[in-house]
Amino acid sequence: MLQICDSPNQKNSLFNAMNGFLGAVNNMEQTIMVPSLLRDVPLQEDGDMRALKSDGDEGDMFGYYQLLKSIRRDIEWGVRCAAPDERRGEGMKVARSNSSGSACSFSSFSSEEEEEEEEEEDLQKLFQYHLTGLQGVLSKLTQQANVLTVRYKKEIGIGGWGQ
Repeated sequence: MLQICDSPNQKNSLFNAMNGFLGAVNNMEQTIMVPSLLRDVPLQEDGDMRALKSDGDEGDMFGYYQLLKSIRRDIEWGVRCAAPDERRGEGMKVARSNSSGSACSFSSFSSEEEEEEEEEEDLQKLFQYHLTGLQGVLSKLTQQANVLTVRYKKEIGIGGWGQ
C-alpha cells in the first residue's frame, strides 16, 4: 500500500481531497442505514445542499445521496468509457485546438522550439486550472456528504448536535 506522509505542503493535495471525499461518503453510507427515509425529504432552505442541484433534479435528499455515491463509484472505478466514435471526436477536437493552424511549412527551427514550449506551458496551465477546479469540487462534495449525514441524523432524531 502506498504511504504518503502528511506534510503541510500536502494538505491541499488531490490525493487528500479525494480521500476526504471518499471518507465522507463512506461515513454517510454507514450512517444512513435506511436510505429510503431520505425520499421526499426536501432540501433545507439554507442552501447547503442546493449547490449540487441540477435543472432536472427534483431536489430531495435521496437524490443527493445517490449522486454522491455515484461520484464515489466514478472516482474509485473510473468514469464510464464513451463510445469509440465519441472518443475519436473528442481527440480530434483536442488536436485541432492544439494545432497552429498555419498553412506555411517553412517555419524556422527556433519558432518550432518556441511553439513546443508554448504548448508545454499551455498544458501546464490547463493542468493547473483543472486540478484547482477538481480540488474545489471535491471539497464541496465532501461538505455536501457531511451535511447530508448530519441532516439524516436530525431527521431520524439522533445526534444532530455533535457535528
